[in-house]
Amino acid sequence: MEMAAGRRKTPKIPVQSSILLCFSHLRWNFVCQRPQHILTLASKQQQLIYFEEPIFEERRHPSMRVHNITPTIRIATPLIPVGTSATRADAIQRRFVDQILASTPHDRLTTWYYTPMALRFSDHLACDVCVYDCMDELSAFKDAPAELTQLEKALLQRADVVFTGGQSLFEAKRSLHRAIFPFPSSIDVTHFHQARAPGEDPLDQADIPHPRVGYFGVIDERLDLELIAQAAAAMPDVHFVMLGPVVKIDQASLPPAGNLHWLGGKSYADLPSYLRHWSAGWMPFALNEATRYISPTKTPEFLAAGLPVVSTAIVDVVRTYGAEGLVEIVDAEDIEAKLRSILARPRDSLVTKADAYLADMSWEKTWNAMSAHIQRAQAMKSVVAFLRRA
Repeated sequence: MEMAAGRRKTPKIPVQSSILLCFSHLRWNFVCQRPQHILTLASKQQQLIYFEEPIFEERRHPSMRVHNITPTIRIATPLIPVGTSATRADAIQRRFVDQILASTPHDRLTTWYYTPMALRFSDHLACDVCVYDCMDELSAFKDAPAELTQLEKALLQRADVVFTGGQSLFEAKRSLHRAIFPFPSSIDVTHFHQARAPGEDPLDQADIPHPRVGYFGVIDERLDLELIAQAAAAMPDVHFVMLGPVVKIDQASLPPAGNLHWLGGKSYADLPSYLRHWSAGWMPFALNEATRYISPTKTPEFLAAGLPVVSTAIVDVVRTYGAEGLVEIVDAEDIEAKLRSILARPRDSLVTKADAYLADMSWEKTWNAMSAHIQRAQAMKSVVAFLRRA
């Protein structure tokens, strides 16, 4: 379903009193990660409108594609003609935001930002609560817009409550806001426990020999391609399975090897089917500005699947899972020795220890805690507004 930029009428969303309007740089249907987990839970209490970054394509007029994932989750994607200026694109998106809100009766509006860039077309909105869920240090990513840092400062001034995607990111930003709280990556234990049960090997993996060491996630500048090539060369008897879409880097830059298998992106639902046939998981992240503050969701997901894991020295992984002895921390010097060591060990003791560590973690618990902070922020704003009127 699409709506044209110049039309006033828009499709009606089911009437609910509360709207959560999220501005995100991530496509809802790209890779299932933090936003999908948290906001799906939020949508059980309110209408979610997930406003994606625009798609620039060959077309005469701008329009907005809207898609109802569920009765309470609507995805809105601006479609803008190639060649449209940045100023004009902002004006188009501002109009679409206004249209979709005008078409949805509500008495409460929460704005939720994953990208500060959205302030360029949404800074006029009057909301009850403004949330900034800072899941990554986006300014350190490849091709980050020059104005992102300045817009983040503006968003931090506007936000009523700020969440961070990990402890190290919280420590870097804690002095920038009065109400900032760390929420590291959580886990859907039930989903990944499926990997512990028997099941058929996916067709594109079935002919890959064992043992298999696997990675799943976005394949971009955050991965250490040299380390991956080195590990594959040093362990020709081990097969490395790499799942995920390739973005922001050249596909041709992926190292080729007979025991290195780049299988492309897979759905979240299918991940347990792949993981159940792996011997170990690995997280061969580069240690650079883009990974300085990450808190990989796949760490607890590997453990819930019952897999031993090795990772490079990502700060949040070292401090938590590494310190607890749940993840082996590796570098170029010892990756072969540590990988071979975990491949030779029985899993039983690790699984028991991992289950105990993960027992208190869930996306539901994360959302409930976030929701409590949001409610407190709204209550505080209401008190301040009352005192100003008095």
